Amino acid sequence: MPDAASSSKPPGESLQTITVVVPTYREVENIPLLVERLGVQRAALGNRLDVLFMDDDSRDGSAELVQGLGLDWVRLITRRSDRGLSQAVLDGLRRATGDVLVVMDADLSHPPEVLPSMLERLRGGADFAVGSRFVAGGTTDDEWGLLRWLNSRIATLMAFPLTRVADPMSGFFMLRKSTFESRSNYNPVGYKIGLELLVKCDCKIVEEVPIHFTDRQLGESKLSLREQLLYLKHVRRLYTYKFSMWTQLVQFLAVGASGLVVNLLLLTLFLSFGMNVKLAPIPAIFLSMVWNFSLNRRFSFSSSDRQPILRQFMAFVSACSFGAVVNYLVTLFVLGFARSPQLAATVGVVAATGFNFAASRLLVFKQTHVVRK
Repeated sequence: MPDAASSSKPPGESLQTITVVVPTYREVENIPLLVERLGVQRAALGNRLDVLFMDDDSRDGSAELVQGLGLDWVRLITRRSDRGLSQAVLDGLRRATGDVLVVMDADLSHPPEVLPSMLERLRGGADFAVGSRFVAGGTTDDEWGLLRWLNSRIATLMAFPLTRVADPMSGFFMLRKSTFESRSNYNPVGYKIGLELLVKCDCKIVEEVPIHFTDRQLGESKLSLREQLLYLKHVRRLYTYKFSMWTQLVQFLAVGASGLVVNLLLLTLFLSFGMNVKLAPIPAIFLSMVWNFSLNRRFSFSSSDRQPILRQFMAFVSACSFGAVVNYLVTLFVLGFARSPQLAATVGVVAATGFNFAASRLLVFKQTHVVRK
């Protein structure tokens, strides 16, 4: 499925060698089966394919098994630091020597038999080829079930603003080595490294090759609730990378809405204790400011320069002081003709939001690595 109408690479270019990067962790049962099937494709491609297993120190005999195969086109690198699926893949892609890079799982869910078709898409001008479950001709095993299918579709929907690819969750993809090396600011978390490369490499033409996705028969799945939560974090990072200020603004407004609730609850509490209606908004504004600072530092501007928290909080209070004054003055003004202090406080918060966002983004939480090059 094309993502755009043009490509930076001419059709028919020479792409001679292929490196298949396979991240592994306790996949000793699947490795020989995968190597056998990749060997068939290697022969079909003129013996121009090599395999690089990136193993996160499985200690299950994987390293000994690969060594025992005695195949000069199959290597295994044991990783003992900075472990994790995305980091293993990035490490492997950097070490790969092929003109074309492939990433696939070790659990036999991705069919090596479609590698020639994926390669033809790149030779035809595509920037990125995806083994897709969700285009015409793509299928999944019957054992998937409704919940697993629904989980995948929701994750795909969340990625829709980033790419129009039908299966951006696929862990089976192919791209040029030169495309991968055109960027260096990769910062993935979780297991969806393909989505990271799609966005960061700014791939214009993406072709999806239908595959039958097979459930693993041997070994244990590494997909956990933690990995799915990391996917949410990853998508938020990519939103910030691609849409920058607009993503931060949405998060800032969401934090501000929660801060408004805190403000109104505190205001109501102070008034119930008999505090003067013109003084009660002051501590409510300050305490809600503390609330907003903590959430904005954690979420809205999580990629900003991490200064010491006290220094950054003082900068936040100073930068937002003008907005706080606007908030208080508007609140007092509305109180002149409105009976509800809560309504007046709401109007004051809304009036100050624009000032606070600009001050937070430009003065307090300066960006470090999320702006697109």
